[in-house]
Amino acid sequence: MSVLQRFLRYVAIDTRADDASPSRPSSAGQEVLMRMLVEELRGIGLSDPVVDAQGCVMATIPATTMADAPVIGFIAHVDTSPEMPGAGVRPLVHPRYDGRDIVLPDHPAAVLRADENPPLAARIGDDIVTASGLTLLGADDKAGVAEIVTAADFLMRHPEIPHGRIRIAFTPDEEIGRGADGFDVERFGAVCAYTLDGGSRGELEYESFSADAMTLTFGGFNTHPGYARGKMVNAIRVAAQFVDRLPRQAMSPETTSGYEGFVHPYVFDASVDRTRVRVLIRDFVTSALKEKESLVEGIARGVVAAHPGATLDIDVEEQYRNMREVLDRHPHVIERAREAMRRAGIEPVERAIRGGTDGSRLSFMGLPTPNLFAGEHNFHSRLEWVSVQDMEKAVEVIVNLARIWGESEGS
Repeated sequence: MSVLQRFLRYVAIDTRADDASPSRPSSAGQEVLMRMLVEELRGIGLSDPVVDAQGCVMATIPATTMADAPVIGFIAHVDTSPEMPGAGVRPLVHPRYDGRDIVLPDHPAAVLRADENPPLAARIGDDIVTASGLTLLGADDKAGVAEIVTAADFLMRHPEIPHGRIRIAFTPDEEIGRGADGFDVERFGAVCAYTLDGGSRGELEYESFSADAMTLTFGGFNTHPGYARGKMVNAIRVAAQFVDRLPRQAMSPETTSGYEGFVHPYVFDASVDRTRVRVLIRDFVTSALKEKESLVEGIARGVVAAHPGATLDIDVEEQYRNMREVLDRHPHVIERAREAMRRAGIEPVERAIRGGTDGSRLSFMGLPTPNLFAGEHNFHSRLEWVSVQDMEKAVEVIVNLARIWGESEGS
């Protein structure tokens, strides 16, 4: 199968992650796709694909050279964002895109316009894949999954290509920050890995946000509203005032870019007695997270103090850290990715990720893992799209990396 054929099969499965579920994977659809991938990898000749106890698929492409080539890995995640419907995805292929608006037929108000999407304008002539307008597409990260499986198939059919042992992994629940939970780095057995979870052709990312999540629980007191005078403490009002006082003109996702961090309230679970607010804290400088968290806590405590009887509980969860803190110590991992792209006729585009990947955590777990382009655009949106030609180029880069690492010995 081509990378497109594989991709179209994978996006048909609803693999939305579920933050409320304690299981791993957090949703049944992820298990369905994991089992499909195991069978597909066996079908192309890999002898050891398995879903491990942590819900992660691992498999091996055997070496074709007797040289002492380092073991490397390729990783993608199977889940999609819970922020947008993912059931009943109807992928549409728009061949030889000519630059005109792409109207998504099941939601005519959803329109992809080249003048609003410079990466789309850059892909005129390519075959563009979108969803129909009611769901996300799932290119994040099923494009990466399809690219890795297609590259594995190619390498198995071309044993004349010299390369060392290559490990493959497909992880669950990356979108809810659990992708690296329980990942067995020792069992994976690679000196480094590359995630395929990036955007435009040529993107090479080895710098990410550092990230925490704060959960602020505002306690109130509920009673019959007809007799509530002097008694009721409405936690919804307290929490709403807190959100209203968070920075808006700066330090919010809507107003920041580049290397600017942000504070982002994204979950509001409300009742009069108890209202929970989840807030994402992001910065490229890890120490700056504490500054933002102190700001958020100060706002929350100030609001609570103005509402006698209200209470506040704060929990801070470490999510991931800037991968550059690790990858700067492994420059050859980055340089070989640059060379793999140049051999594919692509000039690398190096930028910081205003987010994170599995590689952000895996790098700190002892597996240096930069991120490569997969062709994904408009993540977590009904306007999500991918270029078929970008996916094909990503396959070529994977194969080139296998060859380049196969040319080296012991490092």
